[in-house]
Amino acid sequence: MKEAIHPNYPAARVSCACGTSFVTRSTRGDFQVDVCSKCHPFYTGTIKLLDTAGRIDRFNRRYQGKTTKVQKGAAEGAAPVAETAPSAETGTKA
Repeated sequence: MKEAIHPNYPAARVSCACGTSFVTRSTRGDFQVDVCSKCHPFYTGTIKLLDTAGRIDRFNRRYQGKTTKVQKGAAEGAAPVAETAPSAETGTKA
């Protein structure tokens, strides 16, 4: 390896918001993180689904009672009609 081109790579203490700390190596020195492997939901298995600011309820209120064309056709017992592009067999030019 070439001399004097590599950065200083000392030991660094990483501190998490949950109180856990560990030592690794880093060019930036000691630092703090918000989430570590001890408290991250993916690693702990405590994944929680959060309804941020009632978005699901707001969606349900907004679209309550509204139906689409496909839903209306299915409710009447008719098969939904798929829209297709004009083909060469119908004699239309693109």
